[in-house]
Amino acid sequence: MDEKFEHGSLDLAHFIMNDIKFAQGENLLKCVQCGMCTSACPGAQHSDYNPRDMIEYILEGDNSIIESEDIWNCFYCYTCHSICPVGNSPCQANQVLKQIAIDEGIADEHLRPFLGFGDSFLNHGMGGIPQNFFKEMREDIGEDWWEFKNHLDDVRTQLGLGPVYPDDDSIEEISTILVKCGFKDRVEKIREIKDYEK
Repeated sequence: MDEKFEHGSLDLAHFIMNDIKFAQGENLLKCVQCGMCTSACPGAQHSDYNPRDMIEYILEGDNSIIESEDIWNCFYCYTCHSICPVGNSPCQANQVLKQIAIDEGIADEHLRPFLGFGDSFLNHGMGGIPQNFFKEMREDIGEDWWEFKNHLDDVRTQLGLGPVYPDDDSIEEISTILVKCGFKDRVEKIREIKDYEK
C-alpha cells in the first residue's frame, strides 16, 4: 500500500518516485526542463496546464502544486511520457499529485462529475458515460450521436452482437467486489459532500 503523503515529512519528488503509479524510477530527477512535454501536450494547448512547470514545482519541493487547479487538465494521454528525452513521465507524476489531493480532501469538486462512472460500475458491472455528461455530449457531438446512443441495442442486434451489459450474475459479482474493497463507500462519501448536484 502506498504511503500517505505528509507535508514536510518526505520531499515530494521522492514520494512520487516511490508511488506505484510512477513507474519511471528516478527519471523524474533527470528532467532538464526542455519543455518538450508541454509543447506536445493537448491539455497545455487548451488550458493553463503546463507539465514542465508541474515537474519544476515537484523538483523544487513546492507542495503548492498539489492544490493547483491546473493539474486537473491532464487527462493521461501519455504524450509527454512518449516524447520525454530522458524517460520522465509527467502524466504519471500528475496521477500521484491528484491522488495526494484526493487523500487530503481537496479534490472532491473534481471528482463529483465522475460519480456516474462509479455508479455505472456498481449498477451495470462496467464503465459507461454518466448521464450528467449526455447534454453536453449531445450539444458537442450532435444529434447523430444521440440517435445512435438511444438505438444502440437495435444496432447491436442487427450486427449479431449480444447486449452491452454483462448478465445479472456477473453484475452482482462485480458489485460485491466493489463493495468489499471500499469502492462503494468512497463513491458515497464523495456524493454526500455539501452542494453536490447529480
